[in-house]
Amino acid sequence: MTSEPIGVADAPLRRKAGTRLRKAALFKQLGPGLITGAADDDPSGIATYSQAGAQFGFNMLWTMALTYPLMTAVQLVSAQIGRVTGCGLAKNIGDLFPKPLVLGLVGLLFIANTINIGANLAAMGAATQLAVGGPSHLYTVFFALASLALQMFVPYEQYARYLKWLTLVLLSYVAVVFIVKVDWAAAAKGMVAPTFPLTADSFTVIVAILGTTISPYLLFWQSSQEVEEIEQKSEAKPLAEAPEQAHHEMRRIRFDTFLGMAVSNVVAIAIMMSAAATLHAQGKTEVGSAAEAAEALRPIAGDFAFVLFSLGIIGTGLLSLPVLAGSAAYAFGESQDWKCGLENKPWEAVGFYSVIAAAIVLGLGIEFSPIDPIRALFWSAVINGFVAVPIMAAMMWVASQRSQMGRFTVTLPVLVFGWAATAIMAVAAIAMLVLNGSP
Repeated sequence: MTSEPIGVADAPLRRKAGTRLRKAALFKQLGPGLITGAADDDPSGIATYSQAGAQFGFNMLWTMALTYPLMTAVQLVSAQIGRVTGCGLAKNIGDLFPKPLVLGLVGLLFIANTINIGANLAAMGAATQLAVGGPSHLYTVFFALASLALQMFVPYEQYARYLKWLTLVLLSYVAVVFIVKVDWAAAAKGMVAPTFPLTADSFTVIVAILGTTISPYLLFWQSSQEVEEIEQKSEAKPLAEAPEQAHHEMRRIRFDTFLGMAVSNVVAIAIMMSAAATLHAQGKTEVGSAAEAAEALRPIAGDFAFVLFSLGIIGTGLLSLPVLAGSAAYAFGESQDWKCGLENKPWEAVGFYSVIAAAIVLGLGIEFSPIDPIRALFWSAVINGFVAVPIMAAMMWVASQRSQMGRFTVTLPVLVFGWAATAIMAVAAIAMLVLNGSP
C-alpha cells in the first residue's frame, strides 16, 4: 500500500480555495467604476438606445465602438481627480474657475438630472404597470420614496454593496439578444460600416446617444465615490498625501473603470440590437419610452423577452436614481463647501441631503405635471449632450494642472482621448443645432 505525501490529497481543494479568493479579490476591486457604468444604462439610456435601434436598425451600433474609449478616458480622469486630491470634481473645478461659472454648470447639471429622474421614475412606474397591472402613479411614488429612504438611512458601505449587486440586472438585456432573431452579419456591418442619412433626425439621435453615454452626472458621481472610498478606509489617503499608494490605487481604478464602461456599452449594444431585430424589422420606428419599447417587444419576441426588458427598466431605474440625485448633491454641496457624503446621517449634512430630496421630489412632480415624460426621457439625454461639453472641458483642465494634481496629472493618452471626447460632444451638438435650424 502506497501513501500520498502530506498535502497532495488536498491540493485540489487548496487550488479551488485560491481561485475563489482571487475572484473575491477581483470583485472587491470593483466599485465606483462598475456602478457608474451600470447607472449609465438607466431608463433614459434604454429609451435612447431603443429609439436608435428602432429608427436606424443596426446602423447606430458604430456609436458604441466610438464612445467606449472616450467614455473610459473621461471617467478615468474623473476618478483620478477624486483619488488624487481627496475632493470631488465640483470642488476642484471651483479652485480654478470663477464661482459664478461653477454655480452655472452645477445648476445646469441639477436641471438635467431632475428631468432625468422624473423621466426615469415615470418609466419605472409604467414598466411595473405593464408587468403586473395597477396604477402607474402609485408605483412611481413608491420608487421615489424608497430610493430617497435608502439614500438617507442605509449606511454607505451597505448601500454601495447593494448598488454593486444590483448591476447584475443588466444581464437581462444581454439575455434578450439571444431570445430574438438577430441578423449578425447586418449587426457587424452596422458596427464598422453603417449607412444612414445625414439629417437632423440622425444627428439628434447621435447627440442623444453621446449624451446618455457620456453623461455629466457620471463624472461628478465617480469622482465623489472615490472620495467616499478614502473616507471609509482608515488606511486610505489622497494620493497627493500618500503617493506610495498610487501603484495599487491607479491599477484598481483602471480595472474598475475599463470593466464598468465595457459593461455599460455591451448592454447598450444589446438593447440597440434587440430593438433593431424586432421593432425596426417590423417597421416600428418610433419608441417613446423604455416601457413602450418593452410593450412593443411582447407581440414580436414573446412574453419572456418582455419580462426581461421590463425587469431591466425597473432595476436600472433603482440603480440610477441615487446616482442622479447624489451626483447633483455632491456637485452643489462641494461648490458651497457644505459637508457632503452618503456616510453622513441626514441631520449631519442637511444641505447635501436637501439637494437629494429636492431632485427626487421635483422629478416626481414631472409625473403629475403636463410635461410629457415620454419625450422628456429622450430629450434629457439631448440636454446632457450639451451640458457635458463645458463640464468636461473644465474637468480636463483641472486634470492637467500640477497645482491640483501634483505629479499625478493625467497621462498623455488619457488627455488626448478626454479632449477628443469633449470636442466630439461639442461638434455633434452644434451639428444638431445647425441641421434642426435649416429648412
